[in-house]
Amino acid sequence: MLRLLQWFEKLVAPFPDTEIEQPPQTLRKFILYCSRGLWKFLIPIAILNSIIAGGEAFFFFCMGKLVDWTTNTHPVDFIDFYGNYLLIMLMVAGVVLPLASLLHSLLLHQTIAANFPMRVRWLSHRYLLNQSLAFFSEEFAGRIANKVMQTAISVRTAVEKAVDVVVHFITCIVVMFWLLADADIYLGLPFAVWLVITVFVFFFFVPRLSYAVQRQSDSRSEMVGRVVDSYMNIATVKLFGGGGKETRYAKDSMNKYIETEYAALRILTGFEIAVQFINYTLIIVLTMTALWLWSSSVVTAGSIAIAIAIAVRVVNLSRWMMWELGMIYMNIGTAYDGMNTISKPVTVKDPENPKEIAKAKGDIRFDNVSFSYIKGKPIFEGLNLDIKAGEKVGIVGPSGAGKSTLVNLILRFYDIDKGTITLDGINIRDLRQDDLRRNFSMVSQDTSLMHRTIEENICYGSENPDEISLRNAVTVTDSVDFIEALSDYRGGRGMSTMVGERGVKLSGGQRQRIALARVVLRDSPILILDEATSALDSETEQLIQDNLKKIIDGRTVIAIAHRLSTLSIMDRIVVIDKGRIVESGTQQELISQNGLFASLWHKQSKGFIGKNP
Repeated sequence: MLRLLQWFEKLVAPFPDTEIEQPPQTLRKFILYCSRGLWKFLIPIAILNSIIAGGEAFFFFCMGKLVDWTTNTHPVDFIDFYGNYLLIMLMVAGVVLPLASLLHSLLLHQTIAANFPMRVRWLSHRYLLNQSLAFFSEEFAGRIANKVMQTAISVRTAVEKAVDVVVHFITCIVVMFWLLADADIYLGLPFAVWLVITVFVFFFFVPRLSYAVQRQSDSRSEMVGRVVDSYMNIATVKLFGGGGKETRYAKDSMNKYIETEYAALRILTGFEIAVQFINYTLIIVLTMTALWLWSSSVVTAGSIAIAIAIAVRVVNLSRWMMWELGMIYMNIGTAYDGMNTISKPVTVKDPENPKEIAKAKGDIRFDNVSFSYIKGKPIFEGLNLDIKAGEKVGIVGPSGAGKSTLVNLILRFYDIDKGTITLDGINIRDLRQDDLRRNFSMVSQDTSLMHRTIEENICYGSENPDEISLRNAVTVTDSVDFIEALSDYRGGRGMSTMVGERGVKLSGGQRQRIALARVVLRDSPILILDEATSALDSETEQLIQDNLKKIIDGRTVIAIAHRLSTLSIMDRIVVIDKGRIVESGTQQELISQNGLFASLWHKQSKGFIGKNP
């Protein structure tokens, strides 16, 4: 039995190795995209469900016939007259329907239930990993993750119920109507009127419920995003006594969510009241009609049994369908909301015919570059900058001058508005993003680590490093002692220690040393240091600075620093202010010019770089 279950489970690959493509931005196409390759299983599920539903309705026919046969036949003659019919009934009930149910369950639960949503998550996650930095800057990380998870389940549920539940309902209704009309057309009329009114009620309430659920889903995502944001920054919350503020911040989103939930439930209540009213009316009208026809000798007692049984079954069936159809539209609303996030076009794309670059020499050039995060508010206008291969260049300037933006553009986290940026003479837009960034290593001022082991974090970005290289990277960054002293709740020690979410178990200085070790191990031709030693104490910083002199030899280095003394090993320093290069030269040359750099230099005794006076 286990092998049979496993065979059905392997019919669908949960992680298809397909080309990464943008999901469609219309709901119908999005659902078809998510269910691509699954219809060869979904259609048989629908057919099998039709057989099961038809068999269910067939029992009502059998019930009516049995009433008539037992009423009009002597027990001694019953088997002789109706034995063949009984055998057919038993075959349907004992063989056909159990086999159909078995195959239906195997396809629905083993083949579709787990694999379908995992495929959607896989396709969505792969696509979102290619999104630009701007996309993730504008959304809560928790909100994006929540939408990926919710959308996968919602698409699966909507499709499953559409091909399974709706087909079951339609088949039952059609067969039951035929049974009633076959007994007498007057028995079919109340059913037909009920069906018309039911369809009207469904079409009235369901779209309204769908809209309410869309608002509810969006509100839920915002609520989850706010709560996750508070948890991810719990140290800041506690440091500034922000518990009350975060409570109000979360409560505001929770209030919005519960209001959308109330709105959806009000519609659902009205929906249920309307369905129940017409259902019980059907029971009364159909029963009275059957009794009237029987009293007029138009129908048999078996027809009364069929009519009453069908009326009761239809009441339960329509109520079940109300909930299921409501669930379909609720999930469609959630899927629509998720689609609007997941299907956003990627703004920074790889070229169709990329140029090849193996290992860059490190020659970087900005040629008349203009860039703005917000249209009409430029950060750079006509920026020109040459960094020769192997040159060590320091970038300084007041806060907000555009230093980090310069680095983001070199790495093509954003596309520029005008001009070109080249690496070894190749426009970076003509390179695959992975090929471009493979030539860079970076340590930033905001050092966040993965919630993985120390070793996994250091090796991130390096393919199969050997033990000697790994040990060297740890030694060069003066990380051996503190790593060996680490342990975690799993029993991991040293390099096997889990660092916690974003590296929360480590100090800021320890995180920066892990990030520096990762850079050393990666051994890229271009090194970017964005306040790379800002979280270190003076003694450790000096030790690492001495080691960095060996590391940076032969590489192109771009270093951003507020502590200007750390730039003494740079060949050249470029001073940026308000998106423009205002000075360039060696440290001593810039001090002697008595310009902006000299002003910043003289302010070092205050411990920070102020704004340009």
